[in-house]
Parts: sequence; structure tokens; C-alpha cells
Amino acid sequence: MKKTKLWRVLKSIGGSILMLGLLSACWVAAYYGTSWLYGLIGTQPNEIITQLITMITGFFILGGIMITISHFTRSMHLDHFKVMIDALKRMAKGDFSVKIKVDEHRHEHPFHELAQSINDMALELGQLEQMRQDFISNVSHEIQSPLTSISGFAKVLRSDQLTPEERDHYLTIIDKESMRLAKLSENLLKLTSLESEHHPFEQKEYRLDKQLRHIILACEPQWVEKSLEMNVDLEEVALQADEDQMSQVWINLIHNSIKFTPNGGTIGIKLTQKGDEVVVRIRDTGVGIATEHHAYIFDRFYKTDKSRNRSLGGSGLGLAIVKKIVELHSGTIQVQSDLGAGTVFIVKLPRSGKVTNER
Repeated sequence: MKKTKLWRVLKSIGGSILMLGLLSACWVAAYYGTSWLYGLIGTQPNEIITQLITMITGFFILGGIMITISHFTRSMHLDHFKVMIDALKRMAKGDFSVKIKVDEHRHEHPFHELAQSINDMALELGQLEQMRQDFISNVSHEIQSPLTSISGFAKVLRSDQLTPEERDHYLTIIDKESMRLAKLSENLLKLTSLESEHHPFEQKEYRLDKQLRHIILACEPQWVEKSLEMNVDLEEVALQADEDQMSQVWINLIHNSIKFTPNGGTIGIKLTQKGDEVVVRIRDTGVGIATEHHAYIFDRFYKTDKSRNRSLGGSGLGLAIVKKIVELHSGTIQVQSDLGAGTVFIVKLPRSGKVTNER
């Protein structure tokens, strides 16, 4: 900041010196030019008239120089504007690969800042367009799979040679695929609603430990079926939040832990309060997540193992919904995991339940 201010001061001083030098040069040129003209015509006015003519001539010379400089700089400015207008036209047509060349040594120039802003805008719009295309591609892929299964097995059911057992088996598959399709649609609508500015929030104070205990008991058939050991350590904590929204967070995280923990494994759920912050840790001894996937697991439709997730009915939207709800409550969610070494999800929330307006 200090260097920038010093540069501006030096630049201002340099401009003043340059202007004084230009004025002096114009006056000298006017003086010798009029002297030559007086010698040529063989007469010279009195001293006052001579100085007045010299001064006026000097201003005319200065005006001519300024007009010439203005003409060239105007042409340069028009060239700059033309490049920027062309870039904006390309962006309007959906081409976000534009990049205006900027002179890094002239970062104080106003055109440099404008060109850099256009480059940044093109980069961000390009990323948004890529996200949009990826989203459409992922949705199409996720919808196509169950639709293909439903259509295929529906055709098989038309056969009169099927046994009742085969028919029941195919109907079960169609039912599961239909439920998966319905769940995908529900999650998409839920995520869209969370990202909108009109999603309803009903904040109230409630006992978070009771909510977690209720969800754990509701999941009992799933963890009993896999003979999982549940280690639960819950402090008595009152939280100011949207109870229904937070319920979705804990259901998603606990279901994931059960889903990816092998038979006989262990799941630990710990609730603590540190000052005005509530911390929930959900730990499992499951398959784990490789480090390179940590930065992406909260992205929509991202799957660390697509074949495994598909067999378990996942669509890659659960963690995206979890993160959005936590962030809307001004909280954070972190993952600690290594492949084959289990996973820990850490959710931190302000106990006062300050809801952010960022969408």
C-alpha cells in the first residue's frame, strides 16, 4: 500500500515536471519562431506586443501538440475498447475462453483493471458453465440408469413363461429403481430449495442430544442387521436451529457410516460443547476415503467409488445437502479419513444458531 501511494506521488511529480518542460519548450519555440519571422519581414513590434505574440504563439504550439497527442491516445483507447467489446460479444455468445492481454507493468492504468475484471468474469462464467454442463450430464446419467432398468424389466414381465418367483424378483427390482428415481428427484428439489432465497427456516431451541439419540434408535434395524457396535457419548446440549433441517444432516451422516462400515464394525457418535460452539463427531471403522477425494466429496453427484455407491443406492447428493444445511446455520463440516482406515465427520455449529443468508 505504501509503495502504491509513493508511486502515485512520484508519478504526479513526474507529470508536473513534464508539463513544465513542455510549456518551456513551447515558449522557447514561440520565441525563436517569432524572432525569425520578425527578421524575415524586417520589423518588430514594441516589447509588450512582442511578448504577447510570443505567449499566444506558444499556446497555439502547445494546443497543436496536445491535439496530436490526443489523436494518438484516442486511437489507442479506441483499440483497447474494441478488444474489450469483442471479448464481451464472444462471452454473450457463450464463449468464455476469452482472455485479454494485459501489461503487468502498467497495473495502475485504468484499462488494465478493466481488462483484468473482464478476464476474471470470463473465468468465473466459464466455471459456472462447466458446472451447469456437469450437472445436466450427471442428472441425465443418474436418471437414465433406473429408467433403463425399469423399462428393461417391464418388457421381461410381459413374458408368459415367467415363474411367480421370477416375476416377483423383477417387480422388486422395478420397485427399488422407482424408489431410487423418486429419491433422486426429492434430493434435487431439496438442494434447489436450500440454495434459493425463499427456503423456510423454523429456528427454535431444542435438545440436540435427544435428537441424535432418537435418530440412532430409529436406525437400529440397519446397524443391528450388520452387527455394528454403537459407541454413543452425548452431552446435554441445547441448540438454536431448524430441527427438521438438522435432522437431515444427522440421518445422512449416520446412514453413510452404517452403509460403508462392514459387518462387525464400530460407529462412534460424540456430542460436546465448547463455549458457544457445538461439536458432533461421527466416526466409523468403514472403508474410508482416499485423501485425493476429500476436497470433492461434498460436491453434487461426486462419488469416490461409483460402482460401489450405485449398488448401495447412492446418488451423490446426500453430502452436498448436508454441507449446505450446515453452512446455512453458520457452521462447518470437515472430513478426516484414509482409505481402509475409517472416516470421521466433524460438524461444528454455533449454539446460538445464527443463520447465514448466503445461498
